[in-house]
Amino acid sequence: MTLIETRDLSKSFGAHKAVERVSFSVGSSTIVGLLGSNGAGKSTTMRMLAGTLGPDSGSAAIAGYNVASDRLRAARALGYLPEAANGLANLTVDEFLRFAAQSRGLRAKSGNAAVRRILEMLALGAVSGQQLGTLSKGWRQRAWLAQALIHDPPVLILDEPTDGLDPKQKVDLRRLLKQLSRDRAILMSTHIVEEAEELCDRLIVMNAGQIVSDSIKEDLLDDAGRLAPALIRLTSAGPAKRFAAA
Repeated sequence: MTLIETRDLSKSFGAHKAVERVSFSVGSSTIVGLLGSNGAGKSTTMRMLAGTLGPDSGSAAIAGYNVASDRLRAARALGYLPEAANGLANLTVDEFLRFAAQSRGLRAKSGNAAVRRILEMLALGAVSGQQLGTLSKGWRQRAWLAQALIHDPPVLILDEPTDGLDPKQKVDLRRLLKQLSRDRAILMSTHIVEEAEELCDRLIVMNAGQIVSDSIKEDLLDDAGRLAPALIRLTSAGPAKRFAAA
């Protein structure tokens, strides 16, 4: 089943084409990396999939629900971690997660159980009574990841999920993402090449708002098993030069 889909998705800001006719689909039980240099269009694409930014043209769907015309059901099937997640600084972690559970349609009893489950899963119990605004970047990132997982969605869209985490937290999160991907579709962006090499089954590379490569990871690795040379080549080329995997 297709759980994430974009069709000719486009977005401009003034004269700047941030995303141009982007089309791809993602099924269950996989982690797909969305890669590219800063300004390539990754976060804009993710925001349109999450419904926080409307496209100029094209469409996006989550779990078969059109993000524009069936917003509520699409949102309830999605866990979204935005880039540089912030806001709601005066709420404690516990309050924030209860708010997230309620906004995803979880009633009091099931919401309380979900909060307990996610606090344990992400080891947030020690900071559950602290306000988000007082947390370090790493702890705040984990709290925002928790809100994406609170309703146990079939789709996760994670924009730089390990940003701000210390080395141990990164290892723990990568292990968790592997477990979660067994029965979910995960689309994640990362600037860490080793992370993409370790986690992703498939890689979509963007450059100047367009997809320049969409292939399984193995097709992009060099003879030494490295991903970096292909990424440098792809993101240095003009957007019209689409990469064809062997």
